[in-house]
Amino acid sequence: MHPIPLITPTPHTLPDYARHPALAVADTPSASGLYLAAEEQGIVLHRVGDKGAVWVDFTAGAAQHRRLHGGGELLAKAVGRSKQPTVWDATGGLGRDSFVLAGLGLNVHIFERHPAVYCLLADGLARALLHSDTAETASRLTLHHADAAEYMPRLAAEIGRPQVVYLDPMYPERRKSAAVKKEMAFFHELVGTAQNDAALLDTALATATARVVVKRPRLGDFLCGRKPDYQYTGKSTRFDVYNGSGSCQT
Repeated sequence: MHPIPLITPTPHTLPDYARHPALAVADTPSASGLYLAAEEQGIVLHRVGDKGAVWVDFTAGAAQHRRLHGGGELLAKAVGRSKQPTVWDATGGLGRDSFVLAGLGLNVHIFERHPAVYCLLADGLARALLHSDTAETASRLTLHHADAAEYMPRLAAEIGRPQVVYLDPMYPERRKSAAVKKEMAFFHELVGTAQNDAALLDTALATATARVVVKRPRLGDFLCGRKPDYQYTGKSTRFDVYNGSGSCQT
């Protein structure tokens, strides 16, 4: 992995989550490519020569709208919210679904292996903890900088297995929003599209005591071609549910 520039005029003020060998602190970005920048609104992902930007903000925008006006009902059903499970989100990304689950009162562990994405997510959570409207929700989230397929078995041995493991593997985005397309383009460039879905799904199934929930496009293929035990389907998204190794459900 090539180091990703992190632009800041005051490197001594960077938080611990922004201090990683893969993040190269600098005064100016490279001639091309992606870079992070410590700005007024937080740590932001940019591409040289592009006006677009990506950052994590749980206090405004879509996250605020979902918090104030509801949302996530299908996700709540898929993870079995009524049983108040502990959820491990093995594909952290920007943490949006995890934040929705935490807003529903669930405790969520988030795993993110890419140092730049982890930095963005950790920065968003840090700001959410300081905001009166989101602090309680953010306090139910525990973030791990780790490869979930490798780390989940170790963590399960230390603190016990979760009832639910949630997977949102990267897939081509079908929505037409220019902002969404820009965001996905940045992420594909940053982390690539290659991922060992089979290893992740196998680990998730061995870790969850009740169920593994996989987010997919409504008409998308099953992850790794494995048919789920049941599904929850919405207008554009569906959640495939697989019984975990400790489950007696049918």
